[in-house]
Amino acid sequence: MPQIPEKIHELTVGQVSARSGAAVSALHFYESKGLIRSRRTAGNQRRYSRDTLRRVAFVRAAQRVGIPLATIREALAELPEERTPTREDWARLSEVWRTELDERIKQLNRLRDHLTDCIGCGCLSLDTCVLSNPDDAIGQRQVGSRLMVERRTP
Repeated sequence: MPQIPEKIHELTVGQVSARSGAAVSALHFYESKGLIRSRRTAGNQRRYSRDTLRRVAFVRAAQRVGIPLATIREALAELPEERTPTREDWARLSEVWRTELDERIKQLNRLRDHLTDCIGCGCLSLDTCVLSNPDDAIGQRQVGSRLMVERRTP
């Protein structure tokens, strides 16, 4: 991993990419989503502050555990300007995210356990489908194959 001298306070997109392991296109994407920010030089080149490296690491770690980018952006927005996420920040946020992840794991386990039933069914609109109509919730309100119509209605 390339070392960047500490006297350098701003990094080019190439330096951030090399140091963080994130592709240049990913850094541009993160910037477009408000996860990181840069300033432009007179020559219109991006320059990132050193704290961007920790922010990118934070974003990538959160993504690896399945946290949506919008949720990551909200978390980073809570930090004071120019402050990098700390271990305490990660601990606080991961505790909040743990509940969301536990629910997602529960849903994925349910999907895995009923995947064979789904493949056997083939239509995903049966009133007893455990994937698209758990516990026959829709059957309590109406009859027939209305799931596709119901999902398209805003």
